[in-house]
Amino acid sequence: MKTQTILLASRPQGLPTAAQFQFETRELPAPAAGQVLLQTRYVSVDPYMRGRMNEGKSYIAPFQVGEPIAGGAVAEVIESQNEALPVGSVVVGNLPWQEFVLSDGKGLNRIPTDQAPVSYFLGLLGMPGLTAYFGLLDICQPKPGETVVVSGAAGAVGMVVGQLAKIQGARVIGTAGSAEKVAYLKQLGFDEAINYKTTPDMAQALAAAAPGGVDCYFDNVGGAITDAVYDLLNKHARIALCGQIASYNDTETPVGPRPETKLLKSSARLQGFIVGDYYSRWPEGVQQLTQWYRQGKLQAEETITEGFDQIPAAFLGLFKGENTGKALVKVS
Repeated sequence: MKTQTILLASRPQGLPTAAQFQFETRELPAPAAGQVLLQTRYVSVDPYMRGRMNEGKSYIAPFQVGEPIAGGAVAEVIESQNEALPVGSVVVGNLPWQEFVLSDGKGLNRIPTDQAPVSYFLGLLGMPGLTAYFGLLDICQPKPGETVVVSGAAGAVGMVVGQLAKIQGARVIGTAGSAEKVAYLKQLGFDEAINYKTTPDMAQALAAAAPGGVDCYFDNVGGAITDAVYDLLNKHARIALCGQIASYNDTETPVGPRPETKLLKSSARLQGFIVGDYYSRWPEGVQQLTQWYRQGKLQAEETITEGFDQIPAAFLGLFKGENTGKALVKVS
């Protein structure tokens, strides 16, 4: 069987372009004993993948030039030599960007297709939802009546963070990059939402939105928004450092206010984390998120692009703010 695959053609300098992606047709053999043939249904595109395009040490190995790019995907078993994964099984896992994938089944998890749309297992009930769950509830630990600020709040992680904070009884402020996203955050129950692209003074706007200061900050963005939040930290504030998308494409180290004095004066706790740190507890997180979703306490939003050949464009769109909620590509 032939399959299209997408390779990393070269390492980007600054913002990636279409030139970094190379399409290639490959031949797949029939499944051997223990193997399954998967047909990809949905591919997830995520900001963290930008870091994997660079060379150098990080929390996850970089993509190799000339090799397929890989990430979260939902796929269906269409041929099987593996008793644990019969034909028709729908699975989620870290898979190469291919239309069809030959797998030994390791690292694949079957999806309970009666609980939610299968695409949700790449968003609300998948890695982004789990990132929100553990980052907010384990690190920030919001208490009823406290103020929580979420940057990148209309993204796949941020939208879940805000809803979880409301479930905990907190007051929630989100930042996003368009009027439509601000309206969406209000729809989700955010108490305040600020459009950073049209707000001339974010420090002033955040101070007005949080007159009693900030107790918890879930940072997906970094940059000037984070600088402004740090000026508002209350005593013993907690900060979950999840992402820094504002600087992912910088070619030089950005210079900004040093945060140490502000953290010291507020006795704040800043903790960076990766959702993989909590891998042993993922089943707990999926179960609780699913329960809240089925109870109507959590909503999801997806930006779905159609077509395997549109995966690079959907990925590049992340850095232009084109997605609301989870960015996905529907392959089949």
